[in-house]
Amino acid sequence: MIAPTWVQLVYLACAVCFILALKGLSGPKTARAGNLIGAAAAVVAVSIPFFYLELDHVVLILVAIAIGTAIGVFGAQQVQMTQMPQMVALFNGVGGGAAALVALLELDEILGHSRDENWFIYVATAFTIVVGAISFAGSVVTFAKLQELMTSRPVVFAGLPLVFGAALVGAVVLSVLTVTSPALWIGIVLGLLGLAIGLLLVLPVGGADVPIVISLLNAFTGLTVAAGGYVLGNVVLLVAGTLVGAAGTFLTMLMANAMGRSVANILFGALKGGSTLGAGEASDRPVKSAGPSDIAILLGYADRVIVVPGYGLAVAQAQHTLRELVEVMMERGTRVDYAIHPVAGRMPGHMNVLLAEAQVPYEQLLEMDEINGEFKHTDVVLVVGANDVVNPAAKTTPGAPIYGMPILNADEAKQVVFMKRSMRPGFAGIENELLFEPTTTLLFGDAKESLGKLLNAVKSL
Repeated sequence: MIAPTWVQLVYLACAVCFILALKGLSGPKTARAGNLIGAAAAVVAVSIPFFYLELDHVVLILVAIAIGTAIGVFGAQQVQMTQMPQMVALFNGVGGGAAALVALLELDEILGHSRDENWFIYVATAFTIVVGAISFAGSVVTFAKLQELMTSRPVVFAGLPLVFGAALVGAVVLSVLTVTSPALWIGIVLGLLGLAIGLLLVLPVGGADVPIVISLLNAFTGLTVAAGGYVLGNVVLLVAGTLVGAAGTFLTMLMANAMGRSVANILFGALKGGSTLGAGEASDRPVKSAGPSDIAILLGYADRVIVVPGYGLAVAQAQHTLRELVEVMMERGTRVDYAIHPVAGRMPGHMNVLLAEAQVPYEQLLEMDEINGEFKHTDVVLVVGANDVVNPAAKTTPGAPIYGMPILNADEAKQVVFMKRSMRPGFAGIENELLFEPTTTLLFGDAKESLGKLLNAVKSL
């Protein structure tokens, strides 16, 4: 059915709003407005079918919308900052799964009415089914890994490449059959194969690679939504899906570059022993540690300090205390900046959002390329909850699983204060060689509690 002209114009306006929303999300000052614009456009786009289509089961549709809205609002309010990547993975998976189900229903609709459709409709339908199923299954696995419902280590077994290859070949064959000899059962089997491929694709991924795979699966979901938009003749789905697919692909490439590795190596590196997850055992090598009063002296009399935040800061919810400490140091004449690594935390922008929540001025947040040249001129680097992103092994140890990953050059500073709860390795599961440098002093304890003590000690100087 061809939508009326006014509907197409409204959908076009919604598509423009999605583009403006994406543009708004590119900067902290416009992110909130961009998010609101995108949300408003989505509400309008979802509401429009009620005004021009003769829908069946309207009550059931409204009940489903109400249930989804309630779950979404509750989840958004309850989720912690540290759990944001898991929520993104779930939302992404639900989108891919929904696109696959809609494509199956549309295939049944076409076959049931013996409609003579363009062959490309069947191509788009097959693509939506298989890729949407891959995105759903893969996103569920990434959620389970990040939520520690299953091991975050790579899961491999003998013959996995053969099984994965056979599943891919089977999916291609069934996709071709969907075009040449369309049948509902073929679509269902294709969807099941997509689920298997999604599982086999993500299971071998471990360590710091999981957030990158989330971004890749997000791109998959966007492409399935775009293909679904073509199948349904819906321009707003086509544009929105294309935007998500393009943004997700671009983000995946940026994150892979930040890790110093290819996307293929990230996905399949574990099959040949190239994972970003090491043994994960704590070291018994000697380190130098000190209490808050000694660290306060280092910070209180430093002219230049760089703070390196990480996932541990988010876990401890210590961002507000850290901001207070930085403000006290700045009042004493110390120049302080935050060094943000592209993959610090569990997703891109994790640290930016966390610090923005604590009202840290955005001008103090410097990306890796901007700040790396400053470390050699820095008196003290304060590492709070970060680990792998300052590990010199990425530069000096070819056998290390993170070797080749660009890092923050904290090891070049005159002094490094490393705040850690224990000597346990970071997400990559390997020892951080920076901990054992003579210029490094460790402050053990919960980040929020330790920062509170450090704040009081600096104030008393």
